[in-house]
Formats: sequence, structure tokens, C-alpha cells
Amino acid sequence: MIQTRTFLLFTFVFFVFCFVIVFGQTTIPETNCTIKSNTTCEECLMIVSCLWCISSQKCIDYPVKSILPSHSVCPLSEARWGVCWMNFQTLIITISVIAGVIIIAIFVCCFCCCKCENIGSKRSDVRMERQGHLRKFRQEERKAEMRQRHEEMRLKYGLKKDNQYSRFENS
Repeated sequence: MIQTRTFLLFTFVFFVFCFVIVFGQTTIPETNCTIKSNTTCEECLMIVSCLWCISSQKCIDYPVKSILPSHSVCPLSEARWGVCWMNFQTLIITISVIAGVIIIAIFVCCFCCCKCENIGSKRSDVRMERQGHLRKFRQEERKAEMRQRHEEMRLKYGLKKDNQYSRFENS
């Protein structure tokens, strides 16, 4: 359980670190992206809410109402957001693959942790089963001893009959 928590904490810190590296930018108080249209990609992307389109050489406000910018605004292969050296399409694919790998790794770790816990419990299950068989054997011995004593008492007092299902009769 502690290993799982440590792994999840490490994964979270790693994910935040990668996010800061990829998307960490200095922000300029000015948020109007159209002013930066006649500049370079680097200057445009200094403002986090801006999107640079290489084909039109324009700095555009990122369309926050839709998750992905439409093709009419700028094709994904030509759009730059966050960094100039990676197009938006590659960025989406890369983040999706990394997220998928992280999710698969978490599932594999959880599966391995559960599997390791079950291995430990199998040992205790075998021990408990052995103790259960021992208890059952002792109980059967006690029952046999009790039957033997009852049988001896019946013989001693003459209560033993040939047909054990017949009624006792006062004679």
C-alpha cells in the first residue's frame, strides 16, 4: 500500500514537472494576441493564451470554447502552442501517448502489488488450512472418545439392545 502511494506521488510530481517544462512560460500582462501577429513565434507564445499559426504567420487568441482549434482558424499541423518547435498535432499525440503509458504503468503496478499481497496471503491460507485440519482431527477424536464412553455406560447399565431404534420398555 505504501509502495502504491509512493508511486502515485512520484507519478504526480513527474507529471507536474513535465507540464511545467513543456508549458512553463513567462507571462506578459498584455493578453491581446493580435498585436503580436507581425512578430515571431517566440514572442507570440510568451502569452499563454495565444496560438501561433505558421501558414498565416499570425498570432491568434486560443479558442478556449473548443478544446482543439478548428481547421478554419489554423490547421493542427501548422499550429504552435506552448513551444515553437512542436506543432499542436504532435503535442496532442505525445501527451496522449505519455498519459496512456502512465495509466498502463499504474495499472501494472497496482496489479503487481495486489499479486504480491496475494502471494503472502497464500502462505497464511495454507497455515490456516493446516490448523483447520488439525482442529477437525482433534474434534473427531473427542467425538470418538465420547461415543466410546457412552457405549461403555450403556453396556454397564444394560441399556444396550440389538435394535437401537426400538422403544425402551419397562419390564
